[in-house]
Amino acid sequence: MPNQPMAEVFGFRINDLSSEAERYRQHQLCPFNNKVPSCTKDKANDPLGVCSIYNGDSVAITCPVRFRQDWLIATDAAAFFFPKGTKWTSLTEVRLNDRYGKSAGNIDVVLVAYDDEGQVLDFGALEVQAVYISGNVRKPFAYYMQNPASHTTMDWSAARDFPRADFLSSSRKRLAPQLMYKGGILHSWNRKMAVAMDSGFFAGLPTLPQVSASQADVAWLIYDLQLNGQSNRYQLTCTQTIYTQFTTALQRITTAESGEETDFLRVLQRKLNEKQAGATLVSDTTSLIDIFAEDDTSAE
Repeated sequence: MPNQPMAEVFGFRINDLSSEAERYRQHQLCPFNNKVPSCTKDKANDPLGVCSIYNGDSVAITCPVRFRQDWLIATDAAAFFFPKGTKWTSLTEVRLNDRYGKSAGNIDVVLVAYDDEGQVLDFGALEVQAVYISGNVRKPFAYYMQNPASHTTMDWSAARDFPRADFLSSSRKRLAPQLMYKGGILHSWNRKMAVAMDSGFFAGLPTLPQVSASQADVAWLIYDLQLNGQSNRYQLTCTQTIYTQFTTALQRITTAESGEETDFLRVLQRKLNEKQAGATLVSDTTSLIDIFAEDDTSAE
């Protein structure tokens, strides 16, 4: 793993000093089909142009727009949503309301199938899940952008807030709520979903019960950024597709795996002991662990 966190800045590796890479950095452009030519991540007037960071020996995608390279995610999702030969197009950032007219959030990409008259026949929802970052990635980004040619080999390893991929927070704070709210509405309409993420994100999820593509209503599109040695650029590549049913997948993702109850009881006992006024009273108090460990029939 390099001594600095950034795998890509404005779509290019930081050691890419080609004229094309320099032009993208100078004008803060996005090469991955953003809604406008410029990068708009974090702040439109001062964008955080980090597309991906190193995660051990692999690369973690930190910007959802990064998944739009060559619109591979759209064609992969369409293959799941629609029969071969269907006419379809994509719409981005489509608001989804609940029955009371309140927003359940925007769907990242809606793929719409239509007939020869342009009437909607079917649709499917594609959600994109980039990973959150723990630590501070703007500091090394700003330092690099001061002089890319000189700061290519920067050493950021000693920084206390060195940026790292936070897959756990990403699944709990973003993926799970989106599945519950947006996914719940789509599932009630019997519409299919696809979820695009990188392999590091998917590896952090619980094992999901798989079904065949014909039985599935959710497709998990798993991608990696694979380095092309000739171009010195990362190429988005679908490495795996997992098919599941919505309800079972949601239950697995939103149900925490329980630890040992005795560990929690020890925490309660310690806090109770700290609250007691005197050490003598604490020593005479029956242990919470002993109370809960007693056989239910002991009082009979």
